[in-house]
Amino acid sequence: MKVNFLGTGTSQGVPVIGCECPVCKSLDFRDKRFRTSIHVEAEGVSLVVDTGPDFRMQMLRSGIRRLDAILFTHEHKDHTGGLDDIRPFNFSQQKDMPIFGSKNVLKQIRREYAYVFSPKKYPGVPQIEQIEIDENPFCVNGLAVTPIPVLHYKLPVFGFRFGNFSYITDAKQIPERSMKLLEGTEILVLNALQIDPHISHFTLNEAIEMAKKIGAQQTYFTHISHRLGLHDSISKQIPDGVALAYDGLELTLA
Repeated sequence: MKVNFLGTGTSQGVPVIGCECPVCKSLDFRDKRFRTSIHVEAEGVSLVVDTGPDFRMQMLRSGIRRLDAILFTHEHKDHTGGLDDIRPFNFSQQKDMPIFGSKNVLKQIRREYAYVFSPKKYPGVPQIEQIEIDENPFCVNGLAVTPIPVLHYKLPVFGFRFGNFSYITDAKQIPERSMKLLEGTEILVLNALQIDPHISHFTLNEAIEMAKKIGAQQTYFTHISHRLGLHDSISKQIPDGVALAYDGLELTLA
């Protein structure tokens, strides 16, 4: 299985428009962060988790030519705002794009992209196949996926587990039943927004403590704000077994 971090930034991305902080002015490529998303390639299946506003540039930068499905963690705009740009895949693959999401996610997408679902469609709109998911495991073209329910303040969000790899973003709480679903995870991805307390995201210290509880061999942090600090500086402060992800980071898992 291969995992490509397409984006590791928070809802505003990094740099933030108009910001003059050291992170936003940094020349280190690891401090340039698109909105959070990953590409997973396993068992012949190519899928993306979330299509944020940077989806088009993420596809171009990563050179992804085939996409079998999209999984959505939740309905916030920084995770759904690029869905219109699936159109080239519709054209090249000559099929509707399967999108997997909870009832609330699919409802929000139908509202945001009403033109896609209009009885009288404008030529060239995205072609979408909606597939509702709940907390039960499901398959994407034979690839097993286990949803991991977490809470983003009070909003239900899904993380996803693929084999020994688990991906969680936009979490502040992980219920006990979800901790059990994470047992045996070898590679873990968690959100770590910033240093200071936040109502709906893990802080860096909270993410480190959660990583210890889950006990993966290696944990990567994502959904990172410019308020976290410079990639190079923070990387030197965090313990072994955890690391900051960055855009373009690729993992190959057994």
